[in-house]
Amino acid sequence: MKPLHLASVLLLTGLLGLAGCTAHRPVPLYQLDNGNAALPTQEQGIAVLLGPISVADYLQREAFLQRQLDGSLLAAEDARWAGSLAADIDQLLLRQLASNLDSQRTVLAPTSATFKADVQVLLNIIRLDSGPALPAVLEAQWRLLDRNGQLRDSRLLRLEEAHSGTLADQAQAQSRLLRQLARQLAEAIEPLRNQPVAEAPKPAPAPARPARPPQPGPKIPMVGPTPSTGDVLRF
Repeated sequence: MKPLHLASVLLLTGLLGLAGCTAHRPVPLYQLDNGNAALPTQEQGIAVLLGPISVADYLQREAFLQRQLDGSLLAAEDARWAGSLAADIDQLLLRQLASNLDSQRTVLAPTSATFKADVQVLLNIIRLDSGPALPAVLEAQWRLLDRNGQLRDSRLLRLEEAHSGTLADQAQAQSRLLRQLARQLAEAIEPLRNQPVAEAPKPAPAPARPARPPQPGPKIPMVGPTPSTGDVLRF
């Protein structure tokens, strides 16, 4: 084989090998960090129904989105979320809220009809993202319903968290924002811990039946004296 031809073959083989290594390079997967949330100890603590939780459409994917300076979003080529980000948000908030309230009776919606919640949290995650040159931002709205279904609190909030710019630190910053949200939710729920129990409405008494007037008895014909003819009978 000619030296020039051999060199060409070796170069082509090297390029193909390099391309193969690049194509099969593992992509890092990231998860939200739950921190050091302690397990709740109160089995009979406040009963909280967390959800439904609505998450913005653009967050319901595995792509690790990067917010650009012009406001656009680009998917990171060398990272993605490990599974569903929306499901990860649900689990982090559930664990954090249960820990902050110290209640084992904190559950995600939907749940069985037998679960009687003292408080229901309706939550909407409007935004959760970050970028290489932009802080992590969380925008959300919550509504709290008491055990009678009455609205007791409603809040719209925006939180920001700085980071170093790396993807790993961006994931940590977004996790810290969600933990802040859970702490604020717990503070808003606390005043509802000892809400009075509504008494079951008593059934209205049946209306009294009017007394029936006495009914007249059957009419008996009066027997009058037999009229006398004036004749005296003698025997």
